[in-house]
Amino acid sequence: MSKLKYFGTDGIRGKVGDKIISPDFVLKLGWAAGKVLSRHGSRKIIIGKDTRISGYMLESALEAGLAAAGLSASFTGPMPTPAVAYLTRTFRAEAGIVISASHNPFYDNGIKFFSIDGAKLPDDVEEAIEAEIEKPLSCVQSSELGKASRIIDAPGRYIEFCKGTFPSELNLKGLKIALDCANGATYHIAPSVLSELGATVIAIGVSPNGMNINEKCGATDIHQLQALVIQEKAHVGLAFDGDGDRVIMVDHLGHKVNGDQILYIIACDGQRQNQLFGGVVGTLMSNMGLELALKKINVPFARAKVGDRYVLGKLQELDWRIGAENSGHVILLDKTTTGDGIVAGLQVLTAMVSNNMSLYDLCSCMKLFPQIIINVYFKGEFNLDQYDQLRKITEKIQAELADNGRVLLRKSGTEPFIRVMVEGEDEKQITILAQRLAEAVQVASHKNDHL
Repeated sequence: MSKLKYFGTDGIRGKVGDKIISPDFVLKLGWAAGKVLSRHGSRKIIIGKDTRISGYMLESALEAGLAAAGLSASFTGPMPTPAVAYLTRTFRAEAGIVISASHNPFYDNGIKFFSIDGAKLPDDVEEAIEAEIEKPLSCVQSSELGKASRIIDAPGRYIEFCKGTFPSELNLKGLKIALDCANGATYHIAPSVLSELGATVIAIGVSPNGMNINEKCGATDIHQLQALVIQEKAHVGLAFDGDGDRVIMVDHLGHKVNGDQILYIIACDGQRQNQLFGGVVGTLMSNMGLELALKKINVPFARAKVGDRYVLGKLQELDWRIGAENSGHVILLDKTTTGDGIVAGLQVLTAMVSNNMSLYDLCSCMKLFPQIIINVYFKGEFNLDQYDQLRKITEKIQAELADNGRVLLRKSGTEPFIRVMVEGEDEKQITILAQRLAEAVQVASHKNDHL
């Protein structure tokens, strides 16, 4: 198990100005990454960002560090995270770097890396970069310094790539589509993709000012989009998060369609076309309704730990192609190398058009079970086997639910909380059970604090 000091499950992330998301640290990070990546022979790094105001500062610091290590930076400007992964592959760059904190508020930011094949960096490369960070910064000779350039046609290249994942014999003519781009990185991409495929597009969240990214909009807050779909009588709505690797959809009645439902629709359509090639990967948080609906159509289902990195790992382990989190991260390895909100949305639109069905109808064969999630404050590591009383209560609740529900206790990877999740057919029952379990976790937490 790797012991990384700075890298988390999705790169390096934090509040701008604090510790690691600061100009001096990011300068050192760029230099350290350059030292490690230059060993592999290439001298080019692609750098993209979302629309946060801090992106200007951080990309300058990164570029200076890379140049000092002898690597050249090619800037894309504001671009979705999956676009940077795509451009890294097409330019045969040594790596791609995205400056983004995804769905977080504007005052956070982060740095994530993609390898030459558009995948996230392996742990051993991240470990090597961290080792270099601890060394004194040096500079190559002037004749070996890296240069900076801009990829002028980056948006156009990615727009064409996205359109290429939609069947050439189909189009979106006659569809009115509402979009919420979260004032983030898809603001100048998604409307063009859909309108060029023939749709009538009504877009919100396309006026970024550096500070309104994800602010009461996008995939994490779809209220505006739901209202827009109803108001405009749109056939469907799509909401992306700040960096464009998530999508949540809205049907013509204003109902939310989450990542589990999107995964089900894509899997069903793949099976109809004999192009599923294996099963489907969800996470520990994926709804039981997804598992049961897939079972009815004989599609194998596996659960990974929460996090798109783990979904991808499970897909590679099983040699399957389709996986997702219920938050809207959808990975389609037959289309691209990482979660891509626009590409995932296009596959659902493909199913709508090719089957002449509404999004509501495509979801109708899958019944989502109610899920109650309670966050309980908990410091330190968590192992259920260490808390005998809590383990007994958990087992008792699972026995009460039998095959009609699930219990999950999960330590958050980013916050000092235990996520208490109870899922079942009867919402009243699971609400009571979740509260009982949360109280038991609180008791365990108090004991833990006094150890």
